[in-house]
Amino acid sequence: MYAFPQLIEPPAAEPGVVYTVASGDLRQSANQTCWPVQEKLEADLARALGELGWSVRRGHEVDPVKGHGFIDSQRAGIDVFRTLPPDAPLIVVEAVWQYSHHVLAGLRGHRGPVLIVANWSGQWPGLVGLLNLAGSLTKAGRPYSVLWSEEFADEWSRHGLKTWLETGEITHDTSHVTKYQPEGDSLEIALGKAVARQLATEKAIIGVFDEGCMGMYNAIIDDELLNPLGIYKERLSQSALVAEMQRVGDEEAGRVRAWLDREGLTFHLGTDEATELTEAQLTSQFKMYVAALRIADDFGLDAVGIQYQQGLKDVVPASDLAEGLLNNVSRPPVLSRDGSRELYAGRPLPHFNEVDEGVAVDSLITNRVWTAMGLDPATTLHDIRWGEEYDGRFVWVFEISGSVPASHNGGYRASWSMRQPPMYFPLGGGTLSGVSKPGEIVWSRVFIMDGELHADLGRATVVELPEEETRRRLDATTPQWPIMHAVLHGVTRDQFMARHRANHLNVAYAGDADGADRALAAKAAAFAELGVHVHLCGISLEGGAL
Repeated sequence: MYAFPQLIEPPAAEPGVVYTVASGDLRQSANQTCWPVQEKLEADLARALGELGWSVRRGHEVDPVKGHGFIDSQRAGIDVFRTLPPDAPLIVVEAVWQYSHHVLAGLRGHRGPVLIVANWSGQWPGLVGLLNLAGSLTKAGRPYSVLWSEEFADEWSRHGLKTWLETGEITHDTSHVTKYQPEGDSLEIALGKAVARQLATEKAIIGVFDEGCMGMYNAIIDDELLNPLGIYKERLSQSALVAEMQRVGDEEAGRVRAWLDREGLTFHLGTDEATELTEAQLTSQFKMYVAALRIADDFGLDAVGIQYQQGLKDVVPASDLAEGLLNNVSRPPVLSRDGSRELYAGRPLPHFNEVDEGVAVDSLITNRVWTAMGLDPATTLHDIRWGEEYDGRFVWVFEISGSVPASHNGGYRASWSMRQPPMYFPLGGGTLSGVSKPGEIVWSRVFIMDGELHADLGRATVVELPEEETRRRLDATTPQWPIMHAVLHGVTRDQFMARHRANHLNVAYAGDADGADRALAAKAAAFAELGVHVHLCGISLEGGAL
């Protein structure tokens, strides 16, 4: 006799009942700290749904031992979804950054309509979690809807909830998106095509340190999509980075520190390893910077991505300071092991934070186009953190975990380094932070949809806000991290949220508005020449120029 497995029969959906789940962090300290804000969002949502005549059933219990009610692993998510009615309407409720792979397996198999909601707040933040999960489901080809609100008491969000409950979907306005048609014979189009042809012919290698360990399914681009662009992966282990760090002496790390001191970078130092930035943490970060360049040189890398937040976070201080240095043209010189040559002299080594391979592709193209045009090729990704109206304009808060190139802040003298929050970074480490300088930027995102590569491109102006407003926004988010005040061109808040397919967007400065327009035109042409589906957001290109 065979022992046939006993399959669990899932419960049936009940009329008038909507189920909720909450995906969280892998780090229990983050889940515990953020849990009160999540509780409030769930209460606000339940109140709104109740007033629309629906009852809410939470799909998993709060764990009193852990001190939170988040799904905190992929296994936990699979187990939760086994107990849910597969045809029931389901809302993923997010007030926090979350690891999408915790719920991806369950959402792939769920047959009922799915809605992702977030609170309109920059505190932890749910908007970043929502956008990552939305990008992951877009890549997976799993239909979903999205909605956001401060407390789900406003008419707009209530109407969205009502529509989803009645129809199973919400349709947002995305009229700002147009398909790019590479027509015309401008110099910018010719340049973009030339850059693309060189990449496709000569190839490039991106170094990937531990792919996917932050749960960002949308940030993994398969080789079958990358290779036709001329881009190949060198898969590396973060343990190799630690081993190389151990070969870098204190004296060499000290030379990095001395260079930064001369350039005017401010370090906010203390002595408590648990809560303050210390000299020992900085020394480790400088060794990581040297090690990353040497490994990149070993493998002939054109860009590199360090995952850090899982794995390395328990071994060494944060990677962010090293990441910001790598992305800048002007940075501490590092010699080859034999001392015979400077590595990547006079140019950035593009770094794609958190191993977001969409940013890797984007940064490679941007670096080459901007360099050819004589522009600063420094790039960085930001989280789409939050935003509010200020003086009649909607000003976004773009932030990332302390790793911008100094040129984006106006140089090292306009930048500083603070200890990373212990909740996320137990061993500390400094940031490379500042307030992004006013100017004209091109923003972009490479993502997977319908099994193919797409790129959204747009323009924005980085504005200067009063010091007290900047401080208010930093205190409402993560004050240790670098901040960008951005006004998008031709794209409203809700249009951007409805369309964007990732928690990150990539940015690069140009000298002025005309230069940014021309750089965008060349970049669009490069992507199109490589076979990427290009979409213009809030702008139009006629004859290759705006």
